[in-house]
Amino acid sequence: MANLNHELFGEISYDLYWSGQQKMKIFGKEKVIILSIDGNEEGEFHDVQKEAYTNLVENIDDIITKVEEAIFDYYQEVYKDYREMVGEDESDNIAPIIENKEELGHLVEPTQLIIRRVRKNGVRRIGLLFNCTWEIEHGLAVKIEDEKIVEVGFQDIVL
Repeated sequence: MANLNHELFGEISYDLYWSGQQKMKIFGKEKVIILSIDGNEEGEFHDVQKEAYTNLVENIDDIITKVEEAIFDYYQEVYKDYREMVGEDESDNIAPIIENKEELGHLVEPTQLIIRRVRKNGVRRIGLLFNCTWEIEHGLAVKIEDEKIVEVGFQDIVL
């Protein structure tokens, strides 16, 4: 396993992809999550990936606010279905009725920030992964392209 102290990403190590740590405040809680960067074994990263990360860090408060709002909107669309699936006994634990995004902090746990490979279109692609109470198997993800949220759904949208 290769290790690197990268000027932008900090201490990272390579094992199929580069990983390190990222601090993030979301849903009112400070968290340390995994930072994953798609890149080659030599630790060379595309300028677009560096730009994506720099833009995220520089605009983190605004982007996280939008992520929280997008997750809340998504949850409002799906929670009734999950309540029906698990039944009355478990519904308040798995998919409770909530009225604001702050309440999601009890249901959603950030786990990973992914800086994706650059495609030919040059779009800055980032994925945020979460564990959540209502979808243990597939988890939750937010896909961000050029600092805009484009999709919220199962983790496979960014993996």
